[in-house]
Amino acid sequence: MDWVETLVVVLHVVIAVALVGLVLIQQGKGADAGAAFGGGASQTVFGSQGSGSFLTRVTTLLAVVFFVTSFTLAIFAKQRAEVAGEAGIPVVQESAPAAPSEGAASGGDAASESEGGESDLPELE
Repeated sequence: MDWVETLVVVLHVVIAVALVGLVLIQQGKGADAGAAFGGGASQTVFGSQGSGSFLTRVTTLLAVVFFVTSFTLAIFAKQRAEVAGEAGIPVVQESAPAAPSEGAASGGDAASESEGGESDLPELE
């Protein structure tokens, strides 16, 4: 099962890089060749869809595959966490907040605690 997860991670990274590249290659709505001749009529040079319909479709397909791989990786992570929890391995350790010592609460300093105050720390033998 580990090789499937590795394959999905590699595919996820490759698709992410390809998506970034495709988005950077594509031009905005007003950046078509017709924009130099009249601003608002830029869509009329290449028709109503412009010249980027192929890149738009490829970007859409890659985005869908990216979301599928993201969802798959989330499922793998959930399964791994459940297995670790069943095995008794703590997934996240929560630590209790430290209670202030009596000397610190009453305004005493460390010297007064070491002289007669009790400490929460175990004594070394």
